[in-house]
Amino acid sequence: MLIAQNKSSNDQAEIKPITITPMNLARIKNEGWLYTLAFLLALSLRTIQLGAFPLTDAEAAPALQALKIVMGSRPELGPQPAYIHLTALLFFIFGSSNFMARLVPALAGSALVFVPYLFREQIKPVPAVLLAFIFAIEPGLLALSRQAASSILAITCLLFTWGFWNQKRFGPAGFFAALAALSGPASWAGLLGIGITWAIREGIESRRDKDAEASDPDRDQFSQEDSAQKNSKPSERGLWFADPHSRTAVLVPFFLTFITAGSLFFFSPNGLSAALASVPEYFLSWGRFSGVQPGRVLASLLIYQPPALLFAGLAIWRGWREGSRLAISLSPWMLIAMLLVVFLPFRQMGDLGWVLIPLWTLAAMEMIHYMEILPEERREVAGLVLLIFLILVFAWFDLAGLNWTPIPTPMASLRIWLFFGSLFLIVLSILLVALGWSSSTARLGGIWGVSLTLGLFTIAGTLGAAGLRGINNPELWWLNGQPAQGSLLIETADDLSEWSTGDDHALAVVIAGVDSPALEWALRKHPVSVADTVDMSSSPPLVITGLEANPSLADSYRGQDFTWRQTPAWDSAQFSDWLRWITLRQMPTGGDSVILWARNDLFLDAKAIP
Repeated sequence: MLIAQNKSSNDQAEIKPITITPMNLARIKNEGWLYTLAFLLALSLRTIQLGAFPLTDAEAAPALQALKIVMGSRPELGPQPAYIHLTALLFFIFGSSNFMARLVPALAGSALVFVPYLFREQIKPVPAVLLAFIFAIEPGLLALSRQAASSILAITCLLFTWGFWNQKRFGPAGFFAALAALSGPASWAGLLGIGITWAIREGIESRRDKDAEASDPDRDQFSQEDSAQKNSKPSERGLWFADPHSRTAVLVPFFLTFITAGSLFFFSPNGLSAALASVPEYFLSWGRFSGVQPGRVLASLLIYQPPALLFAGLAIWRGWREGSRLAISLSPWMLIAMLLVVFLPFRQMGDLGWVLIPLWTLAAMEMIHYMEILPEERREVAGLVLLIFLILVFAWFDLAGLNWTPIPTPMASLRIWLFFGSLFLIVLSILLVALGWSSSTARLGGIWGVSLTLGLFTIAGTLGAAGLRGINNPELWWLNGQPAQGSLLIETADDLSEWSTGDDHALAVVIAGVDSPALEWALRKHPVSVADTVDMSSSPPLVITGLEANPSLADSYRGQDFTWRQTPAWDSAQFSDWLRWITLRQMPTGGDSVILWARNDLFLDAKAIP
């Protein structure tokens, strides 16, 4: 509330109140178009070069199951029948490809930008629109959206269920609840975190009500009347179950969707059993180790989401201080989701998706508070932002220079002192602005200067998650075991087939002693058979084996090795390796190789060999 003083014609001061609507409460013109723009941005980032990278083993296994369904067989399905059946429909219509294998997660990740719209009454319109654009470019969610059979389908469907439930649109809520139940263990991981958060919130609300009753003696005379009124009608949360119409509106679309999508219109009925098996599969996974260390999970938050950590921390402090119900609900959800990822041994980077949702929601809510800058202090704020940006850019180049500076040397020590001196200069600049102008100017300029500069890390992570840097510049969010030379191996097999038969895919391939669904997927257009050893009596034209010696093949075959699974050495990386990856995205890698053996008579010079 501001007070404006206007002079009347008789020079008497008349005081009129002017109400300024906070930015987070303001209504937005063309709100629907903004969400559409966010969706198009998300879709573009998720589909650009979507099929450029070969599928990993984790991606290829469910993709092969979808392909086998299209070919008329009934394979044993994994615990993600929603992805498998939807992808099978795409394969049936458009054919199988890397792009089509990843299209369902890409569409699900793009649709995630509409989730804030369903909660705009709680989040408020402006933060909701801001959150939609954040979801569009968020590197972690983007990486999940570009991985076949990732957790993004479960995240999107479960949040849509919650959103439509929040708006009492029970039909769509039942539909998306069924898809979430068909989306595998990631749904149960999300439900577990949400359920624990709900229990904590109920405890906090109950404690708050008791404290209010104890501090307000006048409340006692109305307590019995209030209790009678509450018990005389069903609670709002239980209204759907108490009302037969609402109950039918939820359960009918749920079971129809669960049965039809889970069985692919009864063409693949074992999808229903696979969906039910996802519940014990999730809890059994607690006893298995995935190979992803907790430090890798925590490092990804610091590297990819530094602005979110900054603003979410401020939002939590503000929310608990002011008693914001939304902040008090989101902050334990974020913490519980993080604890589940860190302490459960079968952790995956995809599980962090459940952390990113409340993290960025808190950040978007807090960002709005720092967008309300008075006109008279905009120049000072902009100047401080520019100064901090330039200092941090200098510090970044100084840090990157350590990659070419031997440690320990005087030059390395100088660079380290310059780096920490730059950070001290930022703190000193903020303090001087607070003393010379105002604490508000220093606070706004400092926060925006640091967050906008750190936001460049998020943008860089977005480009990397989209694969625009290439497969040789790994990201923490990528799946392990990337087929580094997968495309080259397939091109070689196709060329050999064309030279000998005139058809790129006519030659049969035997995969001997190599357990790799990604290899089967890459060679799916060839007649492929998988065996433990090579049957030399059949003399197959093409054979793929491991890197171990094969003297029986060396006599009548020619071989070429290819780097197959490539995994960055995240767990064994030294400080210099991490520094080089942070600044240049270069990391030592390990993995295994395979050998493609081709029968001698397939080559053009075979007759010339005596």
